[in-house]
Amino acid sequence: MKLWQKDNSKKTHEIIEKFTVGKDRELDIHLATFDLLGSMAHMIMLESIELLEKHELNLLLKECKNIYNNDISQGKFEISDGIEDVHSQIELLLTQRIGDIGKKIHSGRSRNDQVLVDLKMFLRNKIEEIVLEGNQLFENLIKKSNQHKNDLLPGYTHLQIAMPSSFGLWFGAYAESLIDDFQLLLGAYKVINKNPLGSGAGYGSSFPLNRKMTTELLGFDDLNYNVVYAQMTRGKSEFVLSQAITGVAATISRLAMDVCLYNSQNFGILSLPEEMTTGSSIMPHKKNPDVAELLRGKTNRLKGLPAEIAFVQSNLPSGYHREFQILKEIIIPAIDEILDCIRVTTFMVKNLQVKPNLLNDKKYDPMFSVENVNEQVLKGVTFRDAYRKIGLEIEAGEFTPNKELNHTLEGSIGNLCNDQIERMMEEVISQFNFEKTRVAFEKLLNYPE
Repeated sequence: MKLWQKDNSKKTHEIIEKFTVGKDRELDIHLATFDLLGSMAHMIMLESIELLEKHELNLLLKECKNIYNNDISQGKFEISDGIEDVHSQIELLLTQRIGDIGKKIHSGRSRNDQVLVDLKMFLRNKIEEIVLEGNQLFENLIKKSNQHKNDLLPGYTHLQIAMPSSFGLWFGAYAESLIDDFQLLLGAYKVINKNPLGSGAGYGSSFPLNRKMTTELLGFDDLNYNVVYAQMTRGKSEFVLSQAITGVAATISRLAMDVCLYNSQNFGILSLPEEMTTGSSIMPHKKNPDVAELLRGKTNRLKGLPAEIAFVQSNLPSGYHREFQILKEIIIPAIDEILDCIRVTTFMVKNLQVKPNLLNDKKYDPMFSVENVNEQVLKGVTFRDAYRKIGLEIEAGEFTPNKELNHTLEGSIGNLCNDQIERMMEEVISQFNFEKTRVAFEKLLNYPE
């Protein structure tokens, strides 16, 4: 029986049942922990406003802890046949195990604000996971940058050799890119980390619900105060997170493209370990960068995530609409995808092998032209005259470069400023304050201890 049904005899046609429920039963397993925690906070609040007796609350909380410890945390939690979603399943388990008291937990709630609070806690948790995994990638990029700070490589513009660069600069550039990606994640986290519980179906409740109490119990930073707007955050939360995910995806996509390019024989700048390449069925010499190519393809696909979410909710007025259900089918697999991509990229970076002494090859001599122009300028020659002199030497094939580099400005070959890049990352991560949520959940699972 559905939460919204009044008469169990009124059956929904099988085709309509399958179409409207969609993948909810499959995807709602991801929300089980958060639905249980949200219900526990709601129960505690209901007892505080005398809609539950103290002994009823104790029975409910005890059984919730049993469900968490024996079912959810053990990976045994399932949504039974005929049960529509995770909310119905938890209420059913409580009712089966402790009787009619279980039927009281929906007082002052709509399934709308229930799924909203579940999704917000789930997305909040997944942002933490993305940040923790992404920080592993960041640390490996910094480590590689420091390790290879003196190994030069050609820098390119328009895919033409341009000026000397270094592996220290290259690895460090992607490390710093992740900081801006994390800023986007931080923005999404702040949008998501507000409590919608108590907004009901979008128009509140006549019960004197204590919304600030559930906000504190669930570790939210604040409330979505306006109950209409609380419901309007359904879809907005997924959208802002999707935009942040595309930032990480774009960084990985570009890194993967560099690896594909630099690994090719014509560039020969770096090489991949055997376990990250595959052979050809016909050409015995081939070592294809399949992992980097798949990273490029998967992250490029994720760049379309915001558009997909935006299209689903195009032209929707305020209030709840069933289309929002589809967003779970989009955002949950996308989060798994970006996490997989981050982990594989970390492994790839850790095992990339760079080629030393690349710039000893005479074909790279022209890229030292700027250094030689600057050398002339330091001797008193005007920049335009020095530029013309060196340019004519290159055209005549008479250019003999001075390859001594003296880059001292912040963020250049000789002054990577990786310590400052690490500082910036630490500052961004500290602003998430993940510990607040962890502590709140721990207290809730041990309430009233």
